[in-house]
Amino acid sequence: MDINQLDKHSEALLEQYRGLKPEYEQMAEILPERLRAFFEEAGILVAAVEHRVKTENSLAGKLALKGGKYDSIFDITDIVGIRVITFYVDDVDKVATIVERLFEVDWENSVDKRKAHDTDSFGYLSLHYICRIPESSYTDPEHPEVNRIRFEIQMRTILQHAWANMNHDTGYKSGVEVPREYLRNLSRLAGMLELVDDEFSRIRTELTDYRRRVQSLVASGNLEDVPLDGDTFRSYLKLDPFGSLNRKIAAVNQAEIMDAPMEPYLAAFKGIGCKTLGDIDRIVKQYSDGAFQIACYQIGLTDLDIISASLGPQDLCLAFVLKSGGGKAGVKYFFDIVNGESDANAVMAEMLVEEAKDFPFMNQ
Repeated sequence: MDINQLDKHSEALLEQYRGLKPEYEQMAEILPERLRAFFEEAGILVAAVEHRVKTENSLAGKLALKGGKYDSIFDITDIVGIRVITFYVDDVDKVATIVERLFEVDWENSVDKRKAHDTDSFGYLSLHYICRIPESSYTDPEHPEVNRIRFEIQMRTILQHAWANMNHDTGYKSGVEVPREYLRNLSRLAGMLELVDDEFSRIRTELTDYRRRVQSLVASGNLEDVPLDGDTFRSYLKLDPFGSLNRKIAAVNQAEIMDAPMEPYLAAFKGIGCKTLGDIDRIVKQYSDGAFQIACYQIGLTDLDIISASLGPQDLCLAFVLKSGGGKAGVKYFFDIVNGESDANAVMAEMLVEEAKDFPFMNQ
């Protein structure tokens, strides 16, 4: 845009813009930082927070088209722009709530484009707020303009953002009219992406509800009704089901118990046939004595003063496999699950099976 072609009023607006450029750039840096901090505090994970300050050439182009509608530079609301990109549709409203708490929202000039019903509108379903920094939140006596400058915050999902960018390139910025059949295909794809966006949010909601039900069942002790999976196993571990056994084992050598990751034992318990948390709970109750006897064989003649918290669940599984007649193959299979496949697992399995013949729990 040739700035020399602007009328006097638009030139004056452009001069105001130049004078406020430092404030615009400062706001564009600080506002995203404040938003990120509040999102983190609220536990909202966003894909990105972008910012930009409208360039002089871009503003000049805008003024050339409609400079007469603005009395001053403060009437232009999109010089500073912030874009918040969320992973899920329902997080857009959560982000909006944060924005409403942080800033004064100019509701008259804000727009919810999500209410659009055009077939090709998916990529433009952003929620747009025009905002201002309230004096109660921040003031700078040397730069009072920061409380007068309005800025735009766009909120949309990552799929909407990706679609808007792609559709921008393929449909509206080429300078060539797009054939109707291509526009129809783009609209069909937009509909599919909108369904995907909604489905992601629905699945997340259902998973959240599932986890809450599981936590309630675990807390109430109804373990038979809880299928064994990653979420339920983590909830079960909060009950410290192996703590009593570990403390008993540690007492053999007056050892300390060192925390250890328990994730490998999800696969281990599944590998020995557990399908619910009730199955694990029965193993804990029925095979703790056998697990203790195995542990005594493992550490009783050592001077170990630190044991792993995984020793309890390991020996519970081994006691179950041995008592169930799994033999060397079953023990090796268990070690392969927990330690990874290795020839050493066969050696350890053979030694344990041989020694287990004398364990009291094997003869009961």
